[in-house]
Amino acid sequence: MTGPLSGIRILDMTSVLMGPYATSILGDMGADVIKLESLEGDLIRQVGPGRSDAMGGMFMHANRSKRSIAVDLKKPAGRDIALNLARTADVLVYNLRPQAMERLGLGYEAVARARADIVYVGTFGFGQDGPYAAKPAYDDLVQGLCAVPALVAEAGDGTPRYAPINIADRVVGLHALAAILAALRHRDRTGAGQRIDVPMFETMASFVLGDHLGGLSYEPPLDEGGYARLLALERRPFRTADGFLCAVIYTDRHWQRFIEIAGRDDWHGDPRFASHASRTRHMAAIMKGVAETFLGRSTTEWEGLLGAADIPHARMHTLASLLEDPHLVAVGFFPVSEHPSEGAVRTMRVPSRWSSSQPEPGGPAPRLGEHSREVLGEVGYSTDEIHQLITAGAIAACDCGD
Repeated sequence: MTGPLSGIRILDMTSVLMGPYATSILGDMGADVIKLESLEGDLIRQVGPGRSDAMGGMFMHANRSKRSIAVDLKKPAGRDIALNLARTADVLVYNLRPQAMERLGLGYEAVARARADIVYVGTFGFGQDGPYAAKPAYDDLVQGLCAVPALVAEAGDGTPRYAPINIADRVVGLHALAAILAALRHRDRTGAGQRIDVPMFETMASFVLGDHLGGLSYEPPLDEGGYARLLALERRPFRTADGFLCAVIYTDRHWQRFIEIAGRDDWHGDPRFASHASRTRHMAAIMKGVAETFLGRSTTEWEGLLGAADIPHARMHTLASLLEDPHLVAVGFFPVSEHPSEGAVRTMRVPSRWSSSQPEPGGPAPRLGEHSREVLGEVGYSTDEIHQLITAGAIAACDCGD
């Protein structure tokens, strides 16, 4: 492995998406990420479509740059394997509830006895000092608790809906990533490891309320919260005469130019357009008028007018057309590589560009237990011991034909 995190080892005991998303980025950055899975494998392996069992597309993207070892942690020998791996790891990341880690004998105190300076990071539902501490959490539940469906209802037709992406998992995964990097920096300076909890509910609440706490930021409240611009019904791609177009008319200059090119003489001198603050107060009515205006011309016509006026705009992609976006094609964002078992697979480039130590994926997503023998050998297990662990059902090892 190469990259800015080369030499860092991550023991990844996470599953589904939140944790795996964070650790995949660490792997792309050059860390040696050992994915410790159950004998059944990460549930997200089954999220299809896929060319073979247990290698679905979402798993492939969230678990590249990793090695897989399959372990039964409920067996004493499995617990010992996890602790032996922890002794060689800089970071342990998990997304079981902390109570479950304690039952497995893998709580922070036990792991810190194996390696005192380890960074021990939990990504789970709720902070452990509140009444929800032991509750399970999933993306949909956390979205609901953090008012995302209610905001969608307010901004739309009144029907609550979840965001059609795993937004809580990915937002919290990025927070966990930031916490891990900061904790490693702290360890570099002090030599001390620590336990870090990254709860989904609190993290996602801060994410949502950063935009929408609004007047509720004050005591007494100035309003009921919510950012009017984001909640306007017509804050969506504008329907044109022949399709849809995304446009952001935001600054005073944008509005002055839009009023000119749209031929909306009735808006000249209208006090609602005088400033960002006044536009925000009247956003619903203003956006309704803008939406009606866009109906009068084709998408291509609007692109020409908005481009000449230097007003930000973009076509609305579908998932299929996004793959053909000329900018993404030009920067080589979607390389196709050959996976050992899955054949040709489209991946995504690391989006950031570095002048040196450029991160690159360290390899494709692993098959279940693909590296069990290799990883155990690295931490001192003999070939005979590994064979005995397989026979006893403490581990599984992929016969991958490599």
